Amino acid sequence: MESTRDTASTIGTLTHGVRIHHGYLGIVIIIATVLFLKTQKKVYALLLPAGIALLFSDLIHHFLILWPIVGTPQFDFFY
Repeated sequence: MESTRDTASTIGTLTHGVRIHHGYLGIVIIIATVLFLKTQKKVYALLLPAGIALLFSDLIHHFLILWPIVGTPQFDFFY
């Protein structure tokens, strides 16, 4: 089973061919937190680590787990 090939016909049509990684959400949360929520310390203290965790968990999943096991990181931007 290969995720890019096997999910392109279902999920790929919903996202118009763009692969959605949870690291993307992490980047959006990090940028939004730094730009807009710096004055709200409690929200900043919760969202910034969450965004960083999402980003790094995606990178770890693709480059430290999938790459050694499958032989490719499968970090595709498009289906």
